[in-house]
Amino acid sequence: MPHPLPEASPEIRAEILDWLDRFATCVRAVDYKSAYPFWHEQALAFGTHKRILEGLWDWRDRQWDSVWPKTAEFRFVAAETRVLASPDGNMAIAITPWGSTGYHPDGAPFDRPGRATIIFQHDGTGWVGVHSHMSLERGVPQESHGNRPVVAR
Repeated sequence: MPHPLPEASPEIRAEILDWLDRFATCVRAVDYKSAYPFWHEQALAFGTHKRILEGLWDWRDRQWDSVWPKTAEFRFVAAETRVLASPDGNMAIAITPWGSTGYHPDGAPFDRPGRATIIFQHDGTGWVGVHSHMSLERGVPQESHGNRPVVAR
């Protein structure tokens, strides 16, 4: 029989869910500056607009700029989020659905659901994202045409 998945302790799960909620607040506000501390400066990410993004600034310029101002109401679905953790509690993974609102060229809104895998490292003071892979659900339009300002770069 295979070993069970390494589910996070209730404490680590609560910390990761809090991280996800606070980061989603930055996305909704289109506040890049407030989002930076959530991520390792050399974080690796997969994104829609570039195959592999290396480093926070590349990720911001090639993915965040293409999505955050063009969508609204971003949130992770906490009730469906799974959190796994290493036995020593220094690494964790969130596997989570998310939702947002996209906009057609005529301004009409549409549901924009997706899913994410985020890998975290505990840096001694809190959790820092080191990898993200976010993707839209099948059949969801890739482009959104919202136009919200970036609050802080």
